[in-house]
Amino acid sequence: MTDYKKYARRTARVLLQVSAALFLVSVAWVLIYRWVAPPATWLMLDRRAYAPVGKGYYGIREEGRRISYDFKTLDEVSAQVPLALIAAEDQLFLQHHGFDFKAMQHAVKVNWDGKKLVGGSTISQQVAKNVFLWQGRSYLRKGAEAYFTVLIELLWSKRRIMEMYLNVAEMGDCTFGVEAAAVRYFHKPAQQLSTAEAALLAGVLPNPLRFRASNPGPAARAKQQRVMRNMRRLGGTRYIRAIIED
Repeated sequence: MTDYKKYARRTARVLLQVSAALFLVSVAWVLIYRWVAPPATWLMLDRRAYAPVGKGYYGIREEGRRISYDFKTLDEVSAQVPLALIAAEDQLFLQHHGFDFKAMQHAVKVNWDGKKLVGGSTISQQVAKNVFLWQGRSYLRKGAEAYFTVLIELLWSKRRIMEMYLNVAEMGDCTFGVEAAAVRYFHKPAQQLSTAEAALLAGVLPNPLRFRASNPGPAARAKQQRVMRNMRRLGGTRYIRAIIED
């Protein structure tokens, strides 16, 4: 056997071992978070280190920035919250297995036309990105997002996916999760949020640094009303009985 073939076989064996190790680590990571709340996410650490660049922000580093994050179980949150998130972000959440291919095709078509940028990610995909991955746009990150989406759909229940989403979603600068947002914006725990308040939080999710729940403008109010209409059309909290009573 030539030295080249020996080197190729050795390289292939090392790559196989590394791939197997990464697979086992990722599965263990997902399984741990099936029962344990994440201590932090990459976006939380980034927000703590740097002020976000956007409307009303200047990209200036602020020392001592603190993250507001208080993980709550689904039983400790108003049922209006998961309903509002589904109505705003992913109305097929209870039916799909992680991907909404029609929404993805629509997003690709709209983005290709260049009129405006829209997203086609499901709640499951957003959880995969927010919990396990870094921010940014690249084929590598999208591939990793798809991989972790498959894992959480296989290893978690829909209830756990929703529970994770409403706890780690960014709802304002350094404010993560519905409990922190409820206390900051409405001065009450998430368990006491009304339909209108839950709809407002869900409505600002696509861009919580621009559409602020603390001072909602006409655009945020319009999104809130749209979410409330969707909540009624879905049939209210009866629609999510499978996850809130699980």
